[in-house]
Amino acid sequence: MPEDVSPPIINKAQALRSALHRHNYQYYVLDDPEISDAEYDRLLQELTRLEEKYPQLQRQDSPTVRVGAQPLDKFDSVAHSIPMLSLDNGFNDDDILEFDKRVRRNLGDPDNIIYTAEPKMDGVAVELIYENGKLVTAATRGDGQTGEVITANAKTIQTVPLVMQLHPSIPVPSRCEIRGEVFIGLDAFKQLNQERIQQEQPPFANPRNAAAGSLRQLDSKITSTRPLEVFFYGVGMVEDTVFETHGALLETLKQWGFRINPLIRSGITIDAVLNYYRELSEKRHQLAYDIDGVVVKVDRVDLQEQLGTTSRSPRWAIAYKFKAIQETTTIKAIEVQVGRTGVLTPVAHLEPVNVGGVRVSRATLHNQDEVEKKDVRIGDHVLVQRAGDVIPEIVKVIVSKRVGRETAFKMPGVCPVCDSKVIRIEGEAATRCINTSCSAQLKERIKHFAAKGAFDIDGLGAKLVEQLVDKELLSSYADIFKLDEAVLSDLDRMGAKSAANLKNAIEKAKSIALGRFLFALGIRQVGEHVAMLLADHFAALDALMDSSRAELEAVDGIGPTVAESIVRFFEQKHNRRIIDQMLASGVKLETAGPKKSGKLNGQVFVLTGKLENFTRSQAKTLIESAGGKVGGSVSGKTNFVVAGDAPGSKLDRARLLGVKIIDEQTLKKMLSHTP
Repeated sequence: MPEDVSPPIINKAQALRSALHRHNYQYYVLDDPEISDAEYDRLLQELTRLEEKYPQLQRQDSPTVRVGAQPLDKFDSVAHSIPMLSLDNGFNDDDILEFDKRVRRNLGDPDNIIYTAEPKMDGVAVELIYENGKLVTAATRGDGQTGEVITANAKTIQTVPLVMQLHPSIPVPSRCEIRGEVFIGLDAFKQLNQERIQQEQPPFANPRNAAAGSLRQLDSKITSTRPLEVFFYGVGMVEDTVFETHGALLETLKQWGFRINPLIRSGITIDAVLNYYRELSEKRHQLAYDIDGVVVKVDRVDLQEQLGTTSRSPRWAIAYKFKAIQETTTIKAIEVQVGRTGVLTPVAHLEPVNVGGVRVSRATLHNQDEVEKKDVRIGDHVLVQRAGDVIPEIVKVIVSKRVGRETAFKMPGVCPVCDSKVIRIEGEAATRCINTSCSAQLKERIKHFAAKGAFDIDGLGAKLVEQLVDKELLSSYADIFKLDEAVLSDLDRMGAKSAANLKNAIEKAKSIALGRFLFALGIRQVGEHVAMLLADHFAALDALMDSSRAELEAVDGIGPTVAESIVRFFEQKHNRRIIDQMLASGVKLETAGPKKSGKLNGQVFVLTGKLENFTRSQAKTLIESAGGKVGGSVSGKTNFVVAGDAPGSKLDRARLLGVKIIDEQTLKKMLSHTP
């Protein structure tokens, strides 16, 4: 039986916890330590001894949890209440000036817009959720909609606050979602790799890969040994708190105990942004960590909300990427690959070269036009870079090094896999194999179908898919659900146990959400986000398959190109037949129906102007949680327009169409009366 704990010991443990949290804040956020490292270690050891002697004193927000928890079997998933969108990229001053023009045009051409500019960390995005000031959940960005829960791992990072700092004038919200970038510093990365080499383990390719791998350890004790750090840059949902500017948001985060990059500049003009970019570009290699550009954000939060987002990225922010690191190498061969949509892509096989810490041996040439534009030939010496410091590409040919033995490349007239005729549609750069039964396309489609975010069939990896297609055991998605366990066990590197595990995984995958099912089908232009929009709107597969172009375009976030692609897909009898076969094999589509229930079910709202008590994102979430929907524009389907301060043209259109206009107080009453 554990010993009883006297009040003085309870108070002592609490005092130690509070002191350690405060000293963490002084050290990591303010860069102004009040005690020595040795004194900090002494306090931590004293608390550790108390918690070991009296286990009932242990708490999830104690600094002692940073040593790691029990290993997990797998990561759970969690949906982000507000999507963690990616950023559009700019690569020169003209791109950024055009972004500024676009922002001003969309806002009605104000004279000047003020921005915040931040170093773009080359790390891993995370979201931390705090309730009443305590860290309760940490998640990766994942696909932007859903991430993996990494709470135990995040707690091992010294620069992640386990509790938020109290501030007399800025109360801690009841719930808030704080976003940041986890990274490993350059010196710590070198030391980590030296240790791995000494232990005869393979070194990490670069700091970003090391950070990503460390965050995804099922054993958080391993994560605790990795030198992870984090800078925070924004928020998701924050209850009971409104920020006027992004700069004020960052300052508030700092007051709450979150580490902010000291190089951030707020309240600057677009010309100052360009100067800031040049300044950081010159000093990037002197920094203690990797950055790959500058993030530019409209500073005023109300203007951010007015600009809104696309399905992929916010309209109020852009990443100005640094010029890529480049190296010289030679082209040994050019191979044509066939993708799941039939597109033929020439790929250059290179003499391996290290580009910015990554070994590069292949680079895409995109299409025949790109090859001809750059005059790329087999045997050429070329300049290679990682575009955006990630994707390898050939920048240019070093013509002066040609010796006359280089060979020109020409896109083949037939598919290199199935020998079918290839075509190039007028107005498109892509050359396509038009044989939908082409094994190369089939392999890529099935890999996509079985991947995470789609059916997520554990054990159905790339090499096994290729083997199954080559042996003609798979000719469509539907065949996956007919695979025979005995036949599987005879395949290379399978065996009875692996075959049984795969069959179990296939059976488990048969129940799937409609959105993931639609994404798995591989419809052109339909990614994960669009698939979710379709599932939420139509709720049933039959309703979607029979929808017209006009009905699809009426879905918020679906444009003419996407609508045309969806209609074309379901018009093909072959695609419908495969879907019918899958359903006959026992695939069950999980349709949740309306996501929320409440008094606002079926009501469509449009927000305009600045709201006082919550941001537009918060209002959107509250309306949707009560069963309503928030549209981006006023139409005949709109039920209410919520008008805040300085409403825009949406208010005029609402009056023209006779749509009911309400104020923020009325909206609050409607929300408070929902069941």
